[in-house]
Amino acid sequence: MEILLNFPLWASITAIFFAQFVKVPINYIATKRVDWALLTSTGGMPSSHSAAVTALSTAVGIESGLDSPVFAVSAIFAIITMFDATGVRRQAGEQAIVLNQLVADFHKILDDAKDWQNKPKWEKRKELKELLGHKPIEVFFGGLTGILLTLLLNHLLL
Repeated sequence: MEILLNFPLWASITAIFFAQFVKVPINYIATKRVDWALLTSTGGMPSSHSAAVTALSTAVGIESGLDSPVFAVSAIFAIITMFDATGVRRQAGEQAIVLNQLVADFHKILDDAKDWQNKPKWEKRKELKELLGHKPIEVFFGGLTGILLTLLLNHLLL
């Protein structure tokens, strides 16, 4: 039952859920449309990956000290995760946009084919996930979310 007292673990999990949840109202403000699928999707504002790893590092820093080896490990882990979110994963999302456009164009050509109209809609279009990575601002606010949420939890719980 010691896992229930692991503050860095629970701060990180809380940051993930908070960041995923807050994507819905942020998206509503931006688009005037409620999209509950954002609760379980990757990408978007704020980055839940960044929130989780910064919450972890902040909590480890609070419990173990900023000069501890475990804080160093968590800080480097956070940096690598946030760099990856804006780099490789973001580029994969950009490529997915281009591929989806190619598929859409291809489907437009096939619309004229004789049997195409008889196929079910789900067979006609299979899109790749475009929201894989994050813009730098999304990573920044995800990281800030993790830090501030952990400091608040530390103040309230410890």
